[in-house]
Amino acid sequence: MAAITSYWRLHVVVFLLLIPFYASKYETGDSKKTVLDSGYSDDAGNERATFLILCRDEDVYELLETVQNLEDRFNSKYNYDYTFLNNVPFSKDFIYLLASHIPSGTLNFGSVAESHWQYPSFINQTQAQIVRQNSAHFPYGDSESYRHMCRYFSGFFYKHPFLQQYQYYWRVEPGVKFYCDVNYDVFKFMNSHGRKYGFVLSLFDYRDTLPTLWDHVKDFMVEKGITNPPLIDLVKNNNVYESYNLCHFWSNFEIADLSIFRNEEYEELFQYLDGKGGFYYERWGDAPIHTMAMSLFLQKHDLHWFNDIGYYHAPYLQCPQESATFLKNRCSCNPDDDFSYDDLSCTSHFLDIMGNA
Repeated sequence: MAAITSYWRLHVVVFLLLIPFYASKYETGDSKKTVLDSGYSDDAGNERATFLILCRDEDVYELLETVQNLEDRFNSKYNYDYTFLNNVPFSKDFIYLLASHIPSGTLNFGSVAESHWQYPSFINQTQAQIVRQNSAHFPYGDSESYRHMCRYFSGFFYKHPFLQQYQYYWRVEPGVKFYCDVNYDVFKFMNSHGRKYGFVLSLFDYRDTLPTLWDHVKDFMVEKGITNPPLIDLVKNNNVYESYNLCHFWSNFEIADLSIFRNEEYEELFQYLDGKGGFYYERWGDAPIHTMAMSLFLQKHDLHWFNDIGYYHAPYLQCPQESATFLKNRCSCNPDDDFSYDDLSCTSHFLDIMGNA
């Protein structure tokens, strides 16, 4: 293994010096970045869009498989950019390996601003630690870094300097799998059909992770005079208590227009909720935060379910149910394992609310 590592380190230098990639390093605030441009692109007429991947060096092998999968199934036809973000600078080995697997487009390797990956000043860190110690009974309940990540994806990722050049992003996580060819430009689809937010999977959240979130959202609505938004039933139970139904879009897959976050309404919602401390005193995820925002600020026609994309993020799978789609897109998943209409899925409910949009 040491010999292999030494080989990589030697060839990182050769790679950066000799092959037709041009690397530039610069700083903006406290975000350090590396940009690699292959010198080749066949993206005439492409949307301003990027894959967005938050990851760490130790994710590299899972990520190589995912990227190869994504290239084979979609991006070899469209050559969209990749943006890799980390809360610490990426190693040269990581950059070399990823760049060697992606033949075209621009690759952005950036660091998250330190101020975006730490406790805000109003959080009592002792109290937050006690909460984590008492929360190991649900997923990531005892994780500090997971809470930083959820807060980052709720209120900061779209502010990263690298994202400013893009209108759309496709969020990807290391280890996910794509089981079908995607034979159309999903970003052009979003633009031409006026869609703002696209998803594949949805599910119920763990009630113990967000016991006060919905109450704070309702208080925000009262404070801002928001009444009867058209998508509020995505998240609201039809009962006397008008309680939260725990449904959310699973945000490890999102294809979205960044304008849904880059606006005063969303910023006010994030700042209001962030000030309640629930990312640390509870375990609020970015998925319910995004879903709450969509339910408050979007219209039915803004949402889209990508039901033709075969996608797996452990432990759930979306596999196209229409045989014509399955065959046309050369899918390799088992349709019987599809989660979309499972009792734990919210997709049927979401489709009912979305109607024919």
